[in-house]
Amino acid sequence: MTDVLGRIETMRIVPVVVIRRSEDAAPLAQALVSGGLPGAEVTLRTPEALAAIRVMAEDPAFLVGAGTVVRVEQVAEALAAGARYIVTPGFSAAVVRECQRLDVLVIPGVATATEVQMAVEAGLSVVKFFPAVAAGGVPMIKALSAPFGTLRFVPTGGVGPAELTEFLSLAPVLAVGGSWMVAADLIDNGNFARITQLTAEAVGLARGPAA
Repeated sequence: MTDVLGRIETMRIVPVVVIRRSEDAAPLAQALVSGGLPGAEVTLRTPEALAAIRVMAEDPAFLVGAGTVVRVEQVAEALAAGARYIVTPGFSAAVVRECQRLDVLVIPGVATATEVQMAVEAGLSVVKFFPAVAAGGVPMIKALSAPFGTLRFVPTGGVGPAELTEFLSLAPVLAVGGSWMVAADLIDNGNFARITQLTAEAVGLARGPAA
């Protein structure tokens, strides 16, 4: 679990993927790796999501997680497919308990102080701040991190290149989740060269100006 968290922190950006055809999984993973991001969160929003996770998980160097996990039974399905971590859109105590029972990293979605406190009481160290921009963006993370100083955040939702560096400048932010470099139309149209380009640009922004 610690290794997975460390890899996410090293990446600094987690591509959040909606994939409709499992045959797109391999070229998508390669496009992300070529752009400098060896990992992705595959959301369980399509019938092909688990199959896509299986394909991506064949490469142990590629860190694949399952997102939009909303039911307990989806945890086992995602792990069986090869997911290394679980992400939820909101705080589900049942999903969190199941992940803890299985000793797998879970990053639940939170948007309020009440949900953050629930995460802290559950013994979690990382949460997804979602929907990040709509829920208050950088000022909200600053406000939440004051009373919950040990918690790390992964802001996701509405984040684009313009918001990326501001979020990453915050000490409590572990990484940022984003979908602009893996937009569904780019995947559907097989425009993997563009995905590599956008990914490389995002990695460059995350690293900051060259010394």
